[in-house]
Amino acid sequence: MKNYIAILGLSLIIVGCGSAKPKVDDSAANNPIETSLDLTAVVDDKVPVVINPGRFTTETVTYRLPRVVQGTYSVSDFGKYIDDIKALDYDGNELTINNVDTNTWTIADATKLDKITYYVNDTFDIETNGGIGGEQPFSPAGTNIEEDNYVLNLHGFIGYFDSLKNNQYALDVTAPATFIRTSALEDKGMKSSPDGKSITSSYFAQRYFDITDNPMMYGKLDVEEFMVGDIKIVLSVYSPNKVHTAASQKETVFKMMQAQKEYLGDVNSTARYDIYLYLSDGTDTAPKGMGALEHHTSTVVVLPESSSKEGLASSIVDVVAHEFFHIVTPLSVHSEDVHYFDYNKPTFSKHLWMYEGVTEYFAQHFQVYEGLVEPNTFYNTVMQKIARSKNMDDAMSFTIMSENVLDEPYASNYFNVYMKGALIGMCIDILMRNESDGNRSMLSLMKELSAKYGQEKPFVDDDIIAEITAMTYPSIGEFLTTHVEGDVPINYNEFFKMAGLTLGQTEVETNYIFAGGQNIIFDADQEKGLIKFSPMALKNSFWASQGVQADDIIKKVNGADLTLQNAQQVIGGMFSWQAGQEYSLDIERNGEAKVLKGTLEKATATSESLVEDENATDAQKALRAAWLKG
Repeated sequence: MKNYIAILGLSLIIVGCGSAKPKVDDSAANNPIETSLDLTAVVDDKVPVVINPGRFTTETVTYRLPRVVQGTYSVSDFGKYIDDIKALDYDGNELTINNVDTNTWTIADATKLDKITYYVNDTFDIETNGGIGGEQPFSPAGTNIEEDNYVLNLHGFIGYFDSLKNNQYALDVTAPATFIRTSALEDKGMKSSPDGKSITSSYFAQRYFDITDNPMMYGKLDVEEFMVGDIKIVLSVYSPNKVHTAASQKETVFKMMQAQKEYLGDVNSTARYDIYLYLSDGTDTAPKGMGALEHHTSTVVVLPESSSKEGLASSIVDVVAHEFFHIVTPLSVHSEDVHYFDYNKPTFSKHLWMYEGVTEYFAQHFQVYEGLVEPNTFYNTVMQKIARSKNMDDAMSFTIMSENVLDEPYASNYFNVYMKGALIGMCIDILMRNESDGNRSMLSLMKELSAKYGQEKPFVDDDIIAEITAMTYPSIGEFLTTHVEGDVPINYNEFFKMAGLTLGQTEVETNYIFAGGQNIIFDADQEKGLIKFSPMALKNSFWASQGVQADDIIKKVNGADLTLQNAQQVIGGMFSWQAGQEYSLDIERNGEAKVLKGTLEKATATSESLVEDENATDAQKALRAAWLKG
């Protein structure tokens, strides 16, 4: 965490009908913006917020909620969740406040402005797709307001004045005394109400960026705190039906973070890292978008509560590992677009291949490099990413896509940053090792860039590829200009050959929704609104053993109805199924109802995958060993 100046006992000054006592210096420019959220005064699932900026000297001021927040690449429009906004003068009278657009308000007679008040609706309640496609905020960037849980992504509650974006913030959050509270912002003190029923926690943020960068979770949480080396890990879990606990996932997180620290080596790390895990139960008001959003010292994660313990652990490794690796990029290595982010009219860097792609590559590569998975499992992941990337525009310039990510046709190809973006990272890794006899890598390059730039010094977007080329080898520059700036698809076989690998038909381990690679085993009938098994299901060894047939209609999964509307949630839960757990499917075959149930067994499929080339040279074998640390 950053060392913030300690400000103790800051509480919101609520001005009554009389005039406020003058301060020595009560100007907005020279004082923290005093802000409060009162979770004990929720009305119709809306939290009251008070913003007290100090005295303005200008006649007009502009107040905004973010249109886009960092780490997301779609429009969120947090202003549309604001209700009953008022601007009050020092006598408690309302001033004129004009709603300029969805996220923006202007206030005339601003020299009389004392405070702004409004109510905030949560985003989870109205999600239809979890923010996938930009209709609502991506779930891990969203907010939750319910009786026993509050997901406080503060950018959904607190805005900024155009003229005071770099001002400090003093934040008070009042909540029932029975609530557990976890925050990535350092707690500067707590004060109980006279009746002991509520507690107000005070926090401090150096600037608005720190408001958006430090989420909180309040409520009936399950929390585990433990050390991984010199990092304090705080795992906060909300499982609405008490299916999972923080203790049950503590060992998984510990081993994962320990391996990540070993992998990163001397990369500077944070003293504390918070993981906020919200487990969605699939109800109408539960979040629909599974995944996570990174911050400098924390991450907010949304995953299905229906996952088995083992399935949840697997998802945590994939998802949280990705977010933690963001401490390398873009949190340490980033462009001016990221560093000077405009929440209302953002411009986007050309280098999502680095921010999301390289991060996702690290999240997969560290698992094989540190011995958490076998090489064959890693090869299977690589092949899955190749297959999924081919379903998108493989001839689209990655830099052009990144710079225009809010617009079509680029927005619908954003998901490729996790597929082809990771493969770009893999190719550069192999090239670096090939050029340096195994001594340099993608990770060593990112460490060099971190040393050159770091959190407080952005690079120039248009210059970074030339800089990387100068720091490395001509082959790296050629690859980036041809396949990242350019629109030439990558021939991955050239890179596999360097590592003594080739393609071959093998029996690969799969899960319960694919038949190897990305061959999904379901079809959707949009007209009838149903999901059924496709012929591909017969290539999945487990479902073949259960006697499923193509066109079997799936009515229920483990007792839960399966519809087109909840397919992402229910099938997402199946993705994390693990051998050994019980299952049941209600199906309809030729108009007849049937029930399939039993114990899950390991699923495999015959698929094209990577195999070691019997004719590999010693140099190729050495490169493969350096790449996979084996």
